[in-house]
This record gives sequence, C-alpha cells and structure tokens, in this order.
Amino acid sequence: MKTDMRTLRSDWLRAILIAAALLAYDGRANATEATVNIENFTFGPQVLTVPAGTTVVWVNNDDIPHVVAEKNRKFRSQALDTGDSFTQTFTIPGTIEYYCSIHPMMTGKIIVAP
Repeated sequence: MKTDMRTLRSDWLRAILIAAALLAYDGRANATEATVNIENFTFGPQVLTVPAGTTVVWVNNDDIPHVVAEKNRKFRSQALDTGDSFTQTFTIPGTIEYYCSIHPMMTGKIIVAP
C-alpha cells in the first residue's frame, strides 16, 4: 500500500508540474526584446544581432521626428515624435537594412540569427 501511495503521489506531482509548465508557456518560449535608440540623428546600436523571434523596439530620444523604414518596404513606422516608439518582430533569419525616411543618411541593420 505504501508503494502505491508513493507512486500515486509521484504521478500527481509530475502532473502538477507539467500543468504549471503548460500554463506558463505563452507561445514565446524564446522570444526576447531589444531596443534601438534614436539619438543625435543615429540609430544605436547601428548593427544589432538578435535571435529569431525577437521584437525590436525603436525609441525616439531625439528632439525631432524620425520614421523607421525597411529598405525593401517590408515595414515602416509612423512619424515618431520625441518619446514615441515603434516595434517590429523578426521571425525569419537574415539581414534587414533600415533607415530614417525623413533623414536617409541615418541607417541601421538588424541581423536575425536562427
């Protein structure tokens, strides 16, 4: 009887741990977030390497508006005033080049690793 109770208790504990793990999982097990600051007409860091699934947040800390635009028009922010932010999630590995469409000399690159 003692062995049956230990087995039952062990099975019950295992089921609780699995249920807790499933409840905690929200589909973004490897998701992370990274920030690109916009200051003094530059993106910082200018080159950012992130794992696939990362959400990048651009934050305008400049005194004038900026627009974050992907070189091949895959994404584009609205005009970001001081303190505004724009987010984009990158799920496919590769290199993404972007710039400020108001100030085209401002460029940056996101390298998405597998």
